[in-house]
Amino acid sequence: MLEEIASHAGTRGRGLGRIRALRERHWRVRSKAERVELTTLGMWHLSPWLLTVSWLLMPLIGGLRHRPVPLVLGALLLLVGAAQCVAAGRLTRPALERYLGRAPLPGRALWTPAALLGTALALIVALTALDGVDSWTARLAVGAVLMAFGQPYALLVPMAVYLRQAGALTVVLVAALGLARPDDGAGVLGVALTVAFAVLLALGAGRSGAWTLSVLWEAERAREVEARLAVAEERLRFGRDLHDVLGRNLSVISLKSELAVQLARRGRPEAVEQMTEVQRIAQESQREVREVVRGYREADLRAELAGAKGVLGAAGIECAVRAEDAVLPVPVQSALAWVVREAATNVLRHGDARHCAVELVTGKDHVVLTVENDGAGEAAGNGGSGLAGLRERLAAVGGTLTAGPEGEDRFRLEARVPMDGVTA
Repeated sequence: MLEEIASHAGTRGRGLGRIRALRERHWRVRSKAERVELTTLGMWHLSPWLLTVSWLLMPLIGGLRHRPVPLVLGALLLLVGAAQCVAAGRLTRPALERYLGRAPLPGRALWTPAALLGTALALIVALTALDGVDSWTARLAVGAVLMAFGQPYALLVPMAVYLRQAGALTVVLVAALGLARPDDGAGVLGVALTVAFAVLLALGAGRSGAWTLSVLWEAERAREVEARLAVAEERLRFGRDLHDVLGRNLSVISLKSELAVQLARRGRPEAVEQMTEVQRIAQESQREVREVVRGYREADLRAELAGAKGVLGAAGIECAVRAEDAVLPVPVQSALAWVVREAATNVLRHGDARHCAVELVTGKDHVVLTVENDGAGEAAGNGGSGLAGLRERLAAVGGTLTAGPEGEDRFRLEARVPMDGVTA
């Protein structure tokens, strides 16, 4: 029996461990903007419940009159407050999607929260009129029910409209409470101050978080546009180089071939000479195109090291670069430069790195380039096409590439190239 219990406990522990690992991986593969959005949504879902417990439930326990009608109304108010929290949680995500311009708000999405708010305020006025609660409890209850509705609602209307509607609601609520308890002028004034505080708090909590998210997502889109523009600019440069190389030669080939045709029709022997010249120019064009492509594919190692440090630093990642002075053959330098470029891209794209170290060491037999970073994400070492392409480039110069996790939260990439032809 004890063995069965221990086996069941062990199985359950392993299951919980797998669930925690799955959640951790799910969190790690998300971008920074997605993490901030999830955290903000979690806070928005939690805050109505916290305010309902601290501003509604706890004050009612101590401030509710122990008579049948106030007890029933207080219980109904607690149920409506809990329903408000549920409705606010269901409205939060659609409200944020509407604010960020991702999707329109579903029809009638505000009907239930608005009805619950009206019911809760009516119950508070009824409790006040029956002297079922003290003035302080009524004020806190008003703040709790307004926060549950106002936080998601602040994302759905312009700020000016929100403030005008809040002002109108304050006037109506103060008038209703003043009629319910005309002898408590200080309490009515306190309600007005509480309403103003709750309205501004809901506006600040909702709008500030949503505005921060909109700025983060705009920055994400700007980075994507910048990357696409860089690719397009490189393609334009490559196209201009090809045009400069091929434009003149193709024009000469066209003219000489046309001349050769005319000479051949007349039976002139010079046609052979012209076609020979056309062949020579075509071969020269092929050689120049190969040189352009070779220059396009080759990268400068020092420039890539400096660029990686600058790009990672701009992204908030502390990057330390240590490179020994060495005169490397052009193919080796180009292959290692591509390793630096791809490694920096992976550090930015995967995981949540804060520190990165790049080291280039020239030994007796090999040149070794290592890139190590923390915050390794789930997709960092998935063996994608980028690493496969690097292995092909390094294989062309006799080098090897190893990449994988190093410890609990680190990722290490190492490129090793033989020292044949390398001069220190």
